[in-house]
Amino acid sequence: MRQLWPRSLQGRLVLILVGGMLVSQLLTSSIWHEVRQTQVLEIPLRLAAGRIADVLQVARQHPQQLEAVLDGFESSRWQRLEEVPDQADIDPLYETLLRRLVAERLGQPASIHVLGLELLAANDTPAGPSTLFDGEQARVRLRFSMHIPDGRTLYFQATESQGWSSGSISSLVFDYILRIYLVRVLAVVLVALLAVRLALRPLKQMAAAAEALGRDIHRPPLSLDGPQEVRQAAQAFNAMQRRLIDSIAERTRFFAAVSHDLRTPITRMRLRAEMLPEEHLRQRFRDDLGHMQEMVTASLDFLRNAELEPAREPVAIDALLQGLQADFEDLGGELRIHGSARPLLAHPGGLRRCLQNLLDNARRHAPGPVDIEVVDEAQRLLIKVGDRGPGIGAEHRRRVFEHFYQVDPSRSSGGHGLGLSIAANIARGHGGSLEMAERQGGGLWVILELPR
Repeated sequence: MRQLWPRSLQGRLVLILVGGMLVSQLLTSSIWHEVRQTQVLEIPLRLAAGRIADVLQVARQHPQQLEAVLDGFESSRWQRLEEVPDQADIDPLYETLLRRLVAERLGQPASIHVLGLELLAANDTPAGPSTLFDGEQARVRLRFSMHIPDGRTLYFQATESQGWSSGSISSLVFDYILRIYLVRVLAVVLVALLAVRLALRPLKQMAAAAEALGRDIHRPPLSLDGPQEVRQAAQAFNAMQRRLIDSIAERTRFFAAVSHDLRTPITRMRLRAEMLPEEHLRQRFRDDLGHMQEMVTASLDFLRNAELEPAREPVAIDALLQGLQADFEDLGGELRIHGSARPLLAHPGGLRRCLQNLLDNARRHAPGPVDIEVVDEAQRLLIKVGDRGPGIGAEHRRRVFEHFYQVDPSRSSGGHGLGLSIAANIARGHGGSLEMAERQGGGLWVILELPR
C-alpha cells in the first residue's frame, strides 16, 4: 500500500482529488439507478393508462358494451381478477402518475388505486435490481382497482413491457462509464496537475532556495509572491538567511579579532624569550612562537579569502587563466593551458583565489611544469590542474580539504593546510565541487567543477 502512495506532494494531491471525485461519483451513481428504474416502470404505466382510459370511456358512454370490451381485453397480459388482491407496499408516486395519465386521456379525474407494482424477470418471477442492467426489455406487473359509473369496483392485473429501447443496456452502461467516469477522471487529472503545479511552484522554489543556500549564503532572497501561506514561509526563510549571514559574519569578526589580538602577546613572548640565558632554549621558543605567528597569519588570510563577493558577474575564463599563467611564470614556474571556455557567471575574486591556491599547491609540492585542462560543457565547466608530484593517497584525498590538515607535515613547504580548504569553500560557494584523482603517468589531478 505504501508503494502505491506517491512520494511527491503533487502526486499525493492529484491522487486525493481524483479519489475524492471517484468516491463522490460512486455515491451519486445511485441517481442513475433511480432514473433507470423510474424509466423502466414509467413506460408500462403509460401503456396501462391507455387501456384503463378506454375501459372507463366505454363504461361512461356505452355501459352496455363494457362486458364485451373487457372480454376483448382478456389475454395473458391483461386479466380481470375475481378476488380482491392483497395490498402491497408501493411508492405513492406511481399511483399518482397512473391517475394523472388516465385523467389526461379522459379529461376528468378517475378513481384508481394501485394495489401492486413489481418488476418481472424473464420467467415472470419477481426480479431484483440487476434486471435493470439486462439486455432483455424490462417487464412490469401491475395490479390495480378502478371504480366505474355504475358503482362497481373492478380489479385487474396487467403485464406490460417497456415497448421500446434506444439501445442495448451494455452500450448505455459503457456510455455512462465512459462519459461520467473516464472523461471526468481525465479532466480532473489534467486540471489537478495544472492547479497543483501552479500552487506548488513557490514551494519548489523554496526547496531549491534552501538547497542553494547551503552553497551560497549570499544568494538573492526569495520573492514574496504566491498564496499567503507561501509568502509567510518565504518571509521566514529570508529572515533565517539574514540571521545566518549575521551569525556567520559575527563569528568571523570574533575569530578575526581573537587572531589579531594574539599577535600582541606573541610579540611580548618573543621579547621575553630573548632574555633567556640559554641559547638552545631561546631558539626553541623562537621556533614555537614563529609557528604560532604563522598560524595566526594563515587564519586571518583564511577568513579574508573565504568571503566571496555578494554578486556574480560574467568572468572571462580564458583571460583569467592567461593572467594566472603570467604570474606563475614570473615566479619561475611553467604552466601549460589546454582548451578554452566561454565566460562563466561567477565571483571573479573568489574564482581567482581558488585557482591561485591550486596552482600554489602544485608548485609547492611538485617539481616540473603544471598543466591546466579546460573542459567546457553545456551544463558545467571543468578546470583540471595537474602536476607530476608524489600525489596523495586515496585515504587522504577527502581530508586534505579540511582546515590545517597536512598529509605529511615533514614534507611541508611552508603551508599550513588552508589553501585547499579555501579553494574547496569557494568551489562550494559557486555550487560546484573540488575533487582529486590520480594522473596517468604519475602525479595528481585536482578537478574544479563549476555548474553553468
